[in-house]
Amino acid sequence: MEMNMGMNGLGGFSLNLATPVLYTLAGVFGLLAIASVTVIGLGFRHPQTDYSELKDRIKSWWIMVFLFSLAIALKHPVSIIFFMLLSFIALREYLSLIPTRISDRRVLLWAYLALFLQYFWIYIGWYGMFLIFIPIYIFLLLPMRMLLDGETQGYLNAIGTLHWGLMLNVYTISHLSYLAILPLSGNPIAGGTGLLVYLLLMTEINDIAQYLFGKLCGRHPIIPKVSPKKTVEGLIGGIVTTTGLAIAMAPLLTPFDLIHAAGLGLLLSLTGFIGDVNISALKRDLGIKDSGNLIPGHGGILDRIDSLTYTAPLFFHFTVYFYYHGQLL
Repeated sequence: MEMNMGMNGLGGFSLNLATPVLYTLAGVFGLLAIASVTVIGLGFRHPQTDYSELKDRIKSWWIMVFLFSLAIALKHPVSIIFFMLLSFIALREYLSLIPTRISDRRVLLWAYLALFLQYFWIYIGWYGMFLIFIPIYIFLLLPMRMLLDGETQGYLNAIGTLHWGLMLNVYTISHLSYLAILPLSGNPIAGGTGLLVYLLLMTEINDIAQYLFGKLCGRHPIIPKVSPKKTVEGLIGGIVTTTGLAIAMAPLLTPFDLIHAAGLGLLLSLTGFIGDVNISALKRDLGIKDSGNLIPGHGGILDRIDSLTYTAPLFFHFTVYFYYHGQLL
C-alpha cells in the first residue's frame, strides 16, 4: 500500500505507489499502446488519409502520462514541483495572450511570487493558508501594488484579468497538488495519489467521450456562439460515460460509496464541460484558435487543463468535506 508521508513532514523521495494506482496507470499505458497500434494500422490501410494530427495527439499523451506517472511515483517534493511548473507554464501562457499595460510589468513579478508561495504552503502542509492566500491576501495585495504606479487608465481591466489569471491557472490547479498529499486516513485504499488519478481519469475520459459522442451523433449545438462543435448529444454521452466509469472505478481507487461516486461522476462531467467552454469563450474573445503550441496535437497548456480548472477544486472540496472533515485544519 501507499506510504503515508503525513501532512507536515515530506520525508524525502519515495517510489511507493498503491497497487490499485499501479494497475490503473498500467491500464492507461495499455490503452495508449492500443491507440498507437490502431493509428499505425489505419495509416497502412488508408495511406491516402492524413492521420498526422491524431498521431501527434497520441504521442503527446504518451509524454504527458509518462511525466505525470513519474512525478507521482517520486512523490514529494517532485509531485509538488511538477504541478507548480504546470501552473507556471499555464500562467505564462495566459499572460502572453492577455494585453497588459507597461506599468503592470512590475506587478507581474508579484503574481509569479504568489504562484511560488501557493505551492510552498502545500509543501509545508499549511491547509488554511493554501485555501485563502490567493482569494484573499493576493486579492488585496495586487491592487495596492498596482496603485503605487499611479496609473488609472485601464485599471479595472488590468487588475481583473491578472487576478482571474491567478485563480484560473494557479489556485484551481494547485488543488491537484494538495490532493496528492492528502493522508492515507481518508482513503485507505490508495491515499491521495489514488484520488488524484481518479480525478484526472474521470476528467480526461469525460473530454474524450464528449468529443466522440459529438462527432458520431452530435446534431444539436449546445452553445453555438461559444463553441460550435459542442453538442447536446456529446454532453449527454459524456455524462453517461463518466458517471458509469466513476461508479465502476470508485472501489479501486477511492473510499466513495455508490451515491458519492455517482454524484461525482455527474458533477465532474458537467463542470468539466463548463471549464472547457469557459476557456473556449476566452479564446473566442481574443480571436485565437489555441492558447499555444506547446503540446503537439492539443495546442497549449490552457487547452489541456481547461476542464481541470473546474473539476479539480470541486472534487477536492467534495472529498475533503466527506472523507477528511476536521483532519486538515
